[in-house]
Amino acid sequence: MEEADVLIRDCTILTMDNKQHIIEKGFLAIKNKQIMAVGRSTKASSLIKAKETVNAAGKVAMPGLINCHTHAAMTLFRGAAEDKPLDTWLRKTIWPLEAKLKPMNVYDGALLACLEMIKSGTTCFSDMYFHEDMVAKAVEKVGLRAVLAEGIIEAGDSARGEKMLKDGVSNAKRFNGYADGRVSVRLGPHALYSCSPNLLGRVREAALRLKVGVHMHLAESLDMTESLKSKYGLSEAELLDKIGFLNDLDVLAAHCIYLSDDEMRILARHNVKVAYNPVANMKLGMDAAKINHLLKLGIAVGLGTDGPASNNSLDMFETMKVAALFQKSSYHDPTILPTETILRMVTIDGARTLGLEKQIGSLKVGKRADIILLDFEKPHLTPRHNLYANIVYSARGSDVDTVIVDGNIIMEKQKVRTIKEKEVIEKAQRTASNLVAHA
Repeated sequence: MEEADVLIRDCTILTMDNKQHIIEKGFLAIKNKQIMAVGRSTKASSLIKAKETVNAAGKVAMPGLINCHTHAAMTLFRGAAEDKPLDTWLRKTIWPLEAKLKPMNVYDGALLACLEMIKSGTTCFSDMYFHEDMVAKAVEKVGLRAVLAEGIIEAGDSARGEKMLKDGVSNAKRFNGYADGRVSVRLGPHALYSCSPNLLGRVREAALRLKVGVHMHLAESLDMTESLKSKYGLSEAELLDKIGFLNDLDVLAAHCIYLSDDEMRILARHNVKVAYNPVANMKLGMDAAKINHLLKLGIAVGLGTDGPASNNSLDMFETMKVAALFQKSSYHDPTILPTETILRMVTIDGARTLGLEKQIGSLKVGKRADIILLDFEKPHLTPRHNLYANIVYSARGSDVDTVIVDGNIIMEKQKVRTIKEKEVIEKAQRTASNLVAHA
């Protein structure tokens, strides 16, 4: 008889492997942070002895959700800048508020974000912001997994851009593999409108030298896209291609709304990955990214919330539903982005977008045990004709009962084990109020 650290039994298992198996009355065994076995619960009692057993009857087990693009500490600005176009939102409200941020402020905001993500089933997130060392420390404390990129903004000030690049390189060296390997890093040039081609060339050189990827915004705003084209005579993707930025570089591009067919082919040729952020895009009055076009070109697409100041929520269940509906409406086609595709975007394809598909994203023997349990004994999840549809269109973040990351149970029966929820919420409220009052 084999011994496991944790045994989850009597649940429905949505594996999200290549065949997307659904196992009824199944079990998952975890040992040394990894999935040791997956199967039918009738076999578990005779094969496996566990230190801790989770009775998951009435629950659905699936891979933890992956948020491919956010700015976690912007929880502090949730609701502070509403109903404004992107340029005004950034320049008049967000950037002045961010200028006041201290490292401990970012830590407070990141802890709040991590708490929200745990409570709604996100086990891994890709972040771009400032003072990412503090985000790394928040991730370590709560037990999540993250891919962190220190933001790099030049905005016409070359000395500033060089300093931020230096800070990004320093953080990359310090935190890649941090928190028992749960933290990995990228470099984070904000966007083409805030970083010059010269600085982007230096970012590329540093990323290749460090053997890390890049996380940036691309083609998010029509006004900014047209302004750049007027300045350089090329679109954003064309400019990146011309300066050789995309050559041999692992690039995660957030948004990718205003792309021509030729630009999409450029991204496909360079194996650029895309983070689709439907809720924030709709809220800021943007168009829908052409996700079906991107998928047909073989581009890996994951889902993101964007920051909680432009979305107001980090709930990936909400993001899944809106992601599907926005595309169906945009294409005028109800067959676009079926539920199985959407679920892949927050699990195995999300992992592929971040370069983590060998570690997470599906419930498969040998992979890291990042698992969530959904309580399906709810009226809005009954009846269960189609499990995928139940999860994408009916489930909510509040349906998450248990969260496991790297084999550690960090939330059980909706109670977070690693931090004191009330203290985190109260501290973040005080920090946010002080920042806004003194802006």
